[in-house]
Amino acid sequence: MEAHFLHAMEQVRAADPERYLSTLYAPEDKRPALYALYAFNTEIGSVRDKVSEPMPGEIRLQWWRDVIADDTEAQAGGNPLAEALLATIKRHELPRQPFLNMLDARVTDLYDDAIPSRNDLEGYLGETRSALIQLASLCLDPRIAGEHAQLAGHAGCAQGVSEIIRKLPLLSRRGQSFIPADIRAAAGAGEVALHDPAQAAAAERVLAALIALGRQHFSTFRRDSASLPQSLRAAYLPLASTGAVFSRAERLGAKAFQEPVRISVLAHHIHLLRNALGGW
Repeated sequence: MEAHFLHAMEQVRAADPERYLSTLYAPEDKRPALYALYAFNTEIGSVRDKVSEPMPGEIRLQWWRDVIADDTEAQAGGNPLAEALLATIKRHELPRQPFLNMLDARVTDLYDDAIPSRNDLEGYLGETRSALIQLASLCLDPRIAGEHAQLAGHAGCAQGVSEIIRKLPLLSRRGQSFIPADIRAAAGAGEVALHDPAQAAAAERVLAALIALGRQHFSTFRRDSASLPQSLRAAYLPLASTGAVFSRAERLGAKAFQEPVRISVLAHHIHLLRNALGGW
């Protein structure tokens, strides 16, 4: 494997072990592309953690826009991850606009502004998580990937909601909310500090609404996943523990805002194997 793809693989293994494990179920010759996509995702998804204020974060995201739009090794500046991504885009003839849309959506991560509505959240997850699944599908089997774009939409929303639930304590400490304002208002939570134990009742109502949104998309995905061909399955395997996250969060209740929802490595392996062999 080329050095820049090895670099991407190591980044995914360290920063996103669940997606890394899913790549092991992909054909060996397709894995480098998945490493590049997932490493890019971890890189732009962690920008907020690497900057002290939004402007440097926006500059980092703009650098990636320039790399993708320019499409030259010179623009990549010797960055091994950028080289791996550009090689993947060329080798698999991937459209560039989804990457640019993903970068635009990730600007949201840099700020603490509330997401106004459920529709806005679904749009954000569509541009980030769903797009990633669809790009992975194009690498795995471009002939039929487009036929399952709607499935990728529901899958990405379900996965994205589960990721938000797992990060609720971190998001609460930051003062950052990915819970739409209309969901909070419907739950009677408004501007309530949901990580405050004194607000447990409001936190449980908000969490229940968030889980219901995730399960709605996950149920639609599961219903329609029977048509998913084996050649695309690896792109969807990062969802392996999504249902378990919803169930675990439900049991935690308001404590999910104070302690993260955890899925053991062994449990995730079991979910992965079951989904790889028999579906969701």
